[in-house]
Amino acid sequence: METRKLHFLFTLSIVSLLLLGSAALAVASGDFLNENAAFSANANYRSSADSEAKIKNIIILVPDGCSQSVQTLARWYSGESLQLDEMMVGTVSTYSADSVITDSSSAATAFATGYKTTNGFISIGPSNDSVLSTLETPSEELQYSPLATVLEGSKLEGKSTGLVATTRVTHATPAAFASHVDDRDNENEIMEQMIYEDIDVVFGGGSSYLVPVAEGGKRTDGENLTEVLLERGYQYVDSRDEMLDLSSGKTWGLFSSSHMASSINRPFLAPSQPPLPEMTEKAIELLSQDRDGFFLMVEGSQIDGATHANDPIYAVTEFLAFDEAVKVAVDFAEEDGHTLVLVFPDHNTGGMTIGSYSDAEYDSTSVEDVIEPLKGMKLNSIGVATKIGKDLSPENIKAQLKTWWGIEATDDDVTEILELYHNGEGLSLDYAISEVISRNHTVIGWTTHGHCADDVPLWAYGSDSPKGHMDNTEIAEYVAKKLGFDLNETNECLFIETGEVFSRDDGDRQLDENEYSLDMTDPLNPVLKIGDAELPVSKNLLIKDGVTHELNGIVIYASETDKIYIPDEVLSLV
Repeated sequence: METRKLHFLFTLSIVSLLLLGSAALAVASGDFLNENAAFSANANYRSSADSEAKIKNIIILVPDGCSQSVQTLARWYSGESLQLDEMMVGTVSTYSADSVITDSSSAATAFATGYKTTNGFISIGPSNDSVLSTLETPSEELQYSPLATVLEGSKLEGKSTGLVATTRVTHATPAAFASHVDDRDNENEIMEQMIYEDIDVVFGGGSSYLVPVAEGGKRTDGENLTEVLLERGYQYVDSRDEMLDLSSGKTWGLFSSSHMASSINRPFLAPSQPPLPEMTEKAIELLSQDRDGFFLMVEGSQIDGATHANDPIYAVTEFLAFDEAVKVAVDFAEEDGHTLVLVFPDHNTGGMTIGSYSDAEYDSTSVEDVIEPLKGMKLNSIGVATKIGKDLSPENIKAQLKTWWGIEATDDDVTEILELYHNGEGLSLDYAISEVISRNHTVIGWTTHGHCADDVPLWAYGSDSPKGHMDNTEIAEYVAKKLGFDLNETNECLFIETGEVFSRDDGDRQLDENEYSLDMTDPLNPVLKIGDAELPVSKNLLIKDGVTHELNGIVIYASETDKIYIPDEVLSLV
């Protein structure tokens, strides 16, 4: 008993020292929290009137790559007011650590962790290679270090957690809530980390990243993560009917090997896949059974794909499906009384406008001018390109545009499309189709196929919701405060740098109990060894004396700095 007591006191002392060090790190790296990121009286935004209702649940919904213009076009197209029309409360700035124009990974990192980071990074600290002149160089401790997310903080508070997307769930926005990598394209690593994060509900696409290459998937490490899910007690579904039959329990539902079908294409190309509103409703149904509450992030992922392509019908139909998902969330919040709903894009994409260079008589634009060209469109540009296939003859292109878009394309239209496509060496065929038809047959204008730097709308529903302008980093701080935790403390709990506590192996090929090494025998499955304990990287497992312990967080290896991060729970186990 005395030995165990001394061990506990030793562990407590180590943790206390680490907390002091982490506090110093937080100060040193504070310049990468936007100066208004902390929820305080000095923030740009303000809260609405105080309410007696305690917030138990938070639902974040992200229309990726969206702008106010998309909402406006969707309202004209539908002929009705939208759920989001009633919820406008402010604006959000979106710049990243290294660019005025963000990408989705750094944007999601900001509102998931409260930190600005480098474009392409997923919930880790920024690199010092390129930093905006308005920001200070990140400290060495912050660079490439994992950053705790509001999903991870919610989990530590005992809440259920969920992610819903219409792309692969390993895409940038959902990935930023549940993984920590320095390359958003490393989707194998992202998927593994997400599996071992113990998220309660995950719906979306991307099943190929669960399965090894030898079994028809994309995993190069030989692991079958579908089997891991089942071993860890999850239900796994892959169709709309199976999802609708769910009534309780931890669940992964991946309905496509890659991205799910778009809303407009689904009836023709993937009728067995569930729409975003249904996935949102089912996720809420499952998560709300937790008396401690829940955190849910829902992404209208393919609005971004639409605006990248400059495809107005794709953008409108995806936004309307997203608006229905928002209504599902708000309806629940109204009935529940303890739920806050926050909605905001991660950035604008495409720079869409109603009015363009081709619209010379803009001051006499009718409703019909805006919506009639879109009413005949039955597929998005990806679907049209699929129908065109390999037959790029002018006759086939014209015929498919007439059949699926109701557009009488001219010879000049086809020439422009083929010049942009340039035999596969220029724009993709769907991008080329959208750009030309938007310009020549609609009043919709676009400025880019990329992202834009402008502020984006902030919508909200619930007691004490924010109002005014926010930086995207402030959203994470706001969510954490509402759910009763501090992200700095979550970082201290989940990500202790191993070298701050243990000594590296001295090379004698025998680890003492206070020594560690990284076993790279299998470079795709590295293992941290501390004494006689083994901790596989990107998993929440510790194996010691033949016993496997599940940790409250995952082990992260930052290859750029050769540092390994472990949850504080490890200290009491080794």
